[in-house]
Amino acid sequence: MLLPIYDRNPLRIIPFQFMTISIVLVSTLIFLWERSLSPHMLERSLLVYGMIPSVLVGADHLDPHLAPMAAPVTLVTSLFLHGDWMHLIGNMLFLWVFGDNIEDSMGHWRFLLFYFLCGAAAGLTQALAMPYSQEPTVGASGAVAGILGAYIVLHPKVKILVLAMMWFPLYLPAYFVLALWIATQVASVLFGAGGQIAWWAHIGGFVTGAILVVPFRDKRIPLFDRGVPH
Repeated sequence: MLLPIYDRNPLRIIPFQFMTISIVLVSTLIFLWERSLSPHMLERSLLVYGMIPSVLVGADHLDPHLAPMAAPVTLVTSLFLHGDWMHLIGNMLFLWVFGDNIEDSMGHWRFLLFYFLCGAAAGLTQALAMPYSQEPTVGASGAVAGILGAYIVLHPKVKILVLAMMWFPLYLPAYFVLALWIATQVASVLFGAGGQIAWWAHIGGFVTGAILVVPFRDKRIPLFDRGVPH
């Protein structure tokens, strides 16, 4: 409904969003590696590195030859796999628009830890909500949802340039854009939206990010844009 393109929110502490750019580059390179695989090897890689809810909660077990790592590790490895180009581009666009300011609020390495924690919490939420699902869950959307949750806590007044209905450019406050986004995820769960989208992971990541940003942020960055006119 609303595709973010740009935010009017300059960096305040760090000179450059090194970690955000690094995650985008690594995710893109891994996707290109995925595209180079044969269909059989791609399916095998998704089983090995994707998060399978039933395996994570112990309801199922992979063949030992397909399980070179402990199931909890896939909460992180799954963040770097994507199903297709649109899946990758959508996640990386949201990360590009919103991630730099969250990295700015925490510093590079704390931001990376925050990203992984949000992604892991998102995957765990999905697994607990659908414990018998045998479909590998992949994609950065749970971790990116954590960034969105952090952003609405830190910068709700910032104006975001969005494309409404993929066509009409509008500047809207972040609280409106992100509240609509999370409301869509909740509605999709409540009304049983189908498809291969991990709605519960989005909700879990968003809530985790909104909570963790409070202790993770540099105290020079106020909550809710207090004292910052927009």
